[in-house]
Amino acid sequence: MKEQVLLNLTAQLTEMNSLIKKLNEDMQILRDENTRLKNENALLKEENEYLKKKLFGTKSETSHSLGFGQLSFFDEAETECEAELLEDISYKRRKKKHKDFLNIRLEALPSEEVLLTLPEEERICPRCGHKLNRVGKEFVRNEVQFIPARLKVKKIYRETFECRNCKKEGNIMMIKTGIPAPVIPHSFASAESVAHIMKEKYVNGVPLYRQEAEWKRLGLELSRATMANWIIIASKEYLIPLKERLHELLLKEHYIHCDETPVLVLNEEGKKNTTKSYMWVYANIRESKTPIRIFEYKPTRAGYNPQIFLDGFHGFVITDGYSGYNNLNGVTNAYCWAHARRKFVESIPSNIENVNETLAKQGVDMIGRLFGIEKEIDKLEPEEKARIRQERSKPVVEEFFKWCEKNLTLVSNGSKIAKAIGYAQNHKKGLSEYLNDGLLPMTNSLDERTIRPFTTGRKNWLFSASPKGAEASAAVYSIIETAKANGIDPYRYLSFIFTYLPSQDLIKHPESLDMFLPWSKQTKAYCK
Repeated sequence: MKEQVLLNLTAQLTEMNSLIKKLNEDMQILRDENTRLKNENALLKEENEYLKKKLFGTKSETSHSLGFGQLSFFDEAETECEAELLEDISYKRRKKKHKDFLNIRLEALPSEEVLLTLPEEERICPRCGHKLNRVGKEFVRNEVQFIPARLKVKKIYRETFECRNCKKEGNIMMIKTGIPAPVIPHSFASAESVAHIMKEKYVNGVPLYRQEAEWKRLGLELSRATMANWIIIASKEYLIPLKERLHELLLKEHYIHCDETPVLVLNEEGKKNTTKSYMWVYANIRESKTPIRIFEYKPTRAGYNPQIFLDGFHGFVITDGYSGYNNLNGVTNAYCWAHARRKFVESIPSNIENVNETLAKQGVDMIGRLFGIEKEIDKLEPEEKARIRQERSKPVVEEFFKWCEKNLTLVSNGSKIAKAIGYAQNHKKGLSEYLNDGLLPMTNSLDERTIRPFTTGRKNWLFSASPKGAEASAAVYSIIETAKANGIDPYRYLSFIFTYLPSQDLIKHPESLDMFLPWSKQTKAYCK
């Protein structure tokens, strides 16, 4: 009897142990699920905060705009160093008077004198009644006058000449004045009008429908369809050949910035109108004596696009790390530290009080030290910059990547900070390239600045109506941004091109295209 009871108790105990084990397993599953849901909730909160910052927060990434008071672009040592530098600059600036600076700017404008004088009948002395005589004048003030745009028609005639001596002998010899080629055949377009339409659309971001209304207000009903055709024809005939020449010269450089941005292009063959196309932007570095900026429209973001464009180039490409640039032959990839920093900025939590204790803040500060060094050595010769980068920047870079390796295991997979650290680690080689070359830029900011007018204009005109329109826009942006990079007014440069290039025979004399490069003596003489 006792044995039976013992057996029953043993069986019950075994069953209870099994049940406890099962409950423990179920509890562990619930714990794991709870942990997963907490992590997922944290990621969703982080993403929500990020989207709110993108939607409602400041777009600037400068340190003072990031909020939280104590967040700094540099660490304390660099801050103190820069403070001394800023004090020195501020002291020097206080010596200059704002009024003098303004007068210098006004002197560059055309001017006319307006003399305020007394009418003859008022030139009587109020005390003795005798006539007043002029003894001098004094300056009162400057005023800037705005002269609204107006239209006028140039009626172009040409003279005909004859030889009277030949006529006496019964021979007819008549010579007519040569005619400069029009910018657009069989059209009333002038070089200035086409240049103005392009300047308004691509520099000032004024869409064609608004320009149409402005032309009508000035007295001429010029349809947006006509303006679009002028842009496409002038681009195809004159700007695209010039852009191709700039492309040839760009490939001879040793450093090229690369970037790309989406654009919506309608009526592309084999694509829906909602499918993204891309505008690729290529530029040489700031130190180049012949600045070049090229926009290239392509239907996709595929890596074969830069492969084709950069075919024959050997040197460095500076990018944001997009994998489409990874398979370029004869090219070394250098990556953008501003892009890496941006990822740490985006991972800064906005719902905690002490930002200084976050890994994101630490990452921003460490990268900030590198930017602080670059700011100090910006004006130095390349050899000296390379030496200082090895001496001062390299240890910081090594410290940064050790910090990344140490902390990647401490953060949640999929979090913003994990992505920021992972991005930096995955691009370590390209981020370190600038340390060895004093001419190699630390960031791709130049290309991002080049592309900004396009992204700003895109907000106004939203899309290109056709691939031809997108190609024309790419050519216009290339010429305009290259002009700006060379310190030339885009409107005057376009006017120069459309006035004189139509008369050039580029098939017989392709070398004549070089006269229209922004650094040529002919261009400088016209655009000064």
